[in-house]
Amino acid sequence: MEPGRDWRSGFILKEVCGNAAVDVLKVIAPPFHGVHADIGAGGHTHYWLKGGRGSTKSSFVSIEIIWGIMQDPDANAVVMRKVGKTLRQSVYEQMLWASELFGPEDWKPGLSPLELTYLPTGGKIIFRGADEPRKLKSTKFKQGYCKFVWFEELEEFRDMEEIRSVTQSLIRGGDRFAVFYSFNPPKSRNSWINRQLDALAAGDAADVLVHHSTYLDVDSAWLGEQFGIEAEQLRKINPTAYAHEYLGEVTGTGGEIFENLQLRQVSDEEIAGFERALEGVDWGFATDPFVWVRLSYDKTRRVLYIFDEIYRTGLSNRAAAEMILERGGSGVIADSAEPKSIAEFNELGVRARKAAKGPGSLGYGMKFLTLEVAEIVIDPRRCPHTAREFNNYEYERDENGVASDAYPDKNNHAIDAVRYALEPYMKAGKSGGVRFVKGL
Repeated sequence: MEPGRDWRSGFILKEVCGNAAVDVLKVIAPPFHGVHADIGAGGHTHYWLKGGRGSTKSSFVSIEIIWGIMQDPDANAVVMRKVGKTLRQSVYEQMLWASELFGPEDWKPGLSPLELTYLPTGGKIIFRGADEPRKLKSTKFKQGYCKFVWFEELEEFRDMEEIRSVTQSLIRGGDRFAVFYSFNPPKSRNSWINRQLDALAAGDAADVLVHHSTYLDVDSAWLGEQFGIEAEQLRKINPTAYAHEYLGEVTGTGGEIFENLQLRQVSDEEIAGFERALEGVDWGFATDPFVWVRLSYDKTRRVLYIFDEIYRTGLSNRAAAEMILERGGSGVIADSAEPKSIAEFNELGVRARKAAKGPGSLGYGMKFLTLEVAEIVIDPRRCPHTAREFNNYEYERDENGVASDAYPDKNNHAIDAVRYALEPYMKAGKSGGVRFVKGL
């Protein structure tokens, strides 16, 4: 650094890092220059960075943490995601990329545990998952304090209580901190993140800076020509999806039930690695469709994957059984309302047993899907009808259009089949309903 220049002023254009002179504002996208200056001036502690794809918010945070540790010999950082298993292929790689901008010879990477060490000062960046609370509570640094905390993919976290629990453990022992929250705003207005943003806008947020950016704020050279082509194509065919995914807008109605839904491709490799496949059936023939779904539940990460379906009207039990066997199906949990169909399936070679329906079973099953399951991943290419049902399923509304807490009994055939399939992770209660089974 040039003699007599204080980096905290936020106006330094060139800093000396190792043996290389780096123009720090040339590696930070212009939408974040003001945020960089605010951090340097100690303007705020909490930085909520929201926006759509290509907004460069994650790149900015990684650069800011690397650069900040190089400027302050007492600075360390904790970089977080909800699930520890996702760290190495996401934020760890992101931080490696940022360190290379400032001279990789000064940074020592470590894999067990995941960490980056700035050799000239010993400053560390450690990586933690919120699913490992014991490791979080035991986080300590040999020197200095935790100056920077980064919650990446904030929408993965449960609520503000979980966030506060983490920050209260980490933000201590120093005089200046910067906590980053980076995320694409969930589409539902009822999401805890969007409610928190509303509270920040309405209340006293003196120590919080909220920043919104999109790919339109970034020079196209940063993202490449193809990125713009993909964005424009989506804008033409699905303006609502474009507004949410690329502009970071809240496009939901506020009545969505499955706020934990993610529609994306599930690869053959992922499917091959699933520990257990489950199958559910909802009977139908004329007006209502016959539905068979296949899914897998990762009970450790609490992620549900739905990756195969049969969804047809006018399908006889024999034809349905043949189709299931052709797809490699073998055993189903089916709606108990049709015992004759269950018996016929068993005669046709598809092992079938009735679902444990009863008073309260709908409510218990829906609570399991919306509260116990952290993420519902549906492949819309393999399961277009199931994806549509989950995506469009909303709470009932009263005469004033206000969403209630009642689950509508319509357009939910695949949802019912999924509930039945998941019964191995639930068990019958005394009332004949279903309650959660922990640790299965």
